Amino acid sequence: MFHLTPKRKQRLFAILALMTLIGLATGLILYSLKQNINLFFTPTQALEAQLPLNHQFRLGGQVKPGSVQREKNQLTVNFVLTDLHHEIPIRYTGILPDLFRDGNGAIAEGHWENFGQKKIFIATQILAKHDENYMPRAVYEALRKE
Repeated sequence: MFHLTPKRKQRLFAILALMTLIGLATGLILYSLKQNINLFFTPTQALEAQLPLNHQFRLGGQVKPGSVQREKNQLTVNFVLTDLHHEIPIRYTGILPDLFRDGNGAIAEGHWENFGQKKIFIATQILAKHDENYMPRAVYEALRKE
């Protein structure tokens, strides 16, 4: 039978404590990474998910040609994001990326708000890639699937 001397017992407890701390630290890191993953919904997914008002999320799609309307003497822009199946009206106040254009892919970060009977996505940030033919890979794949 295996006999533990006081010194071996102390080492065993030290190793167990160290392994517990490493496991706890790994778990906390993985939990933190999970919380910070910022995926986005296509317009179809966002409408099907029925997310609550004021819930922050990302919405990715293609800027519908002819939908960009700028308000005079303001930084507010209204446009429509589409995945070619559903369309979502977007309102954004701020400076748009240089290559934000009709027909290009974009990702809007923000939340839903009700305006009368209509739901509008209020964007706090608009993301566009430097390539003028940019469309987020997930949006491209979702468009190809549907």
